Amino acid sequence: MSKPAARLFTASANRNIPLAIISSLSVNRRFGAIRSFLLASLFAVGLVATTAPPALAGSGGWNKTGSMNNARFYTTATLLSNGEVLVAGGGLSAATLGSAEVYNPASGKWTLTGRMTTPRYLHQAVPLQNGQVLVAGGFDGSTCCGAPPLTSAELYNAATGVWTATGSMNVPRVSFLLVVLANGEVLAAGGANNGKSPLTSAELYNPAAGTWTPTGNMPSGFECDGSATLLPNGQVLAICFGAAGHYDPSKGAWTATSQPPPAAGGGKMGVLPNGQVWNEGDLLYTPSTGQWTAFTTPAPCSKCRGEDEVLLANGKVLGAGGEQGTFGYSTFGTIKNAELFDPSTLTWTSTGSMIVSRTGETLTLLSNGQALAAGGQTFDKNKNMLVTITSAELYTP
Repeated sequence: MSKPAARLFTASANRNIPLAIISSLSVNRRFGAIRSFLLASLFAVGLVATTAPPALAGSGGWNKTGSMNNARFYTTATLLSNGEVLVAGGGLSAATLGSAEVYNPASGKWTLTGRMTTPRYLHQAVPLQNGQVLVAGGFDGSTCCGAPPLTSAELYNAATGVWTATGSMNVPRVSFLLVVLANGEVLAAGGANNGKSPLTSAELYNPAAGTWTPTGNMPSGFECDGSATLLPNGQVLAICFGAAGHYDPSKGAWTATSQPPPAAGGGKMGVLPNGQVWNEGDLLYTPSTGQWTAFTTPAPCSKCRGEDEVLLANGKVLGAGGEQGTFGYSTFGTIKNAELFDPSTLTWTSTGSMIVSRTGETLTLLSNGQALAAGGQTFDKNKNMLVTITSAELYTP
């Protein structure tokens, strides 16, 4: 499915979303309309969802698992070294969350853990080689009236459940890439800063020193969330709506790749078992030839599938959820559709539908090979609005 080019979203009375809009931002399809939030009261640390352990679904099916303690969307989900999943921040209807919680696949339960030092949404998170999780950038909706993206960053210690502030980035960023390099440093690059032209700047985080240092600029402006991956040769490949480049850590420099299809690319990326790179923007990249291959999804699902996608252990890509129709019209709604992309045939095929229709959820590959879908929003026809949800479910390939 070809992802549409970035668009500028603003609040609309037709959406009936009870939020104060403090900023607007051009982002890719995955994020939809940027919403602003006011800080809300949250549950105390340690509250546990009272849900029975998940039953294993049949092949190609979804099963319910424990619900999160806080409804949230535009959050991050990070697989920890112990196999649990950390979700941090995000949105809750009219609030920006500072809460975080951990999912235990063995019990199917979510447990609230330490609060973040800064509430944030549309941020980025990566697991470091030392087992901690680095979170950076995004928006803090508790600040008012067009506040810029955040420069701040913080670390989560899975052993203690505590967040601590670390060095701030040199540039405020949202919708940027964050990648852990082979040497353990972290590359942050591109993004946006309150309606300004997409950023070309990049910087490196040193976990030992807790500091960020500027590095070479990208070949062109980049405003796509997380659209980068570490290649086997240690370089980073990034793509964003027709612009692509390699970052070489040994030189601290970027070089442009061959030109991808216009307006293509954006979203998650991953290296397939055959060495090719899959991109959520319906593209494949072959490092040995430097060539891009575009593929499309047959109608009608090309207009409705894939709010989020994840690369499975079997080399296929799972896409699930999303929106169909135009908000404000009777045909609008969130969907349960799920599909699998096979890189060997460049085709999508239907798989089991989700239990809950949702958009803006996270999809995380677990250590056991299942995929965890959590949170997001579902369209409530009675209220004629998108409602943030706590539910989660598991997909078994």
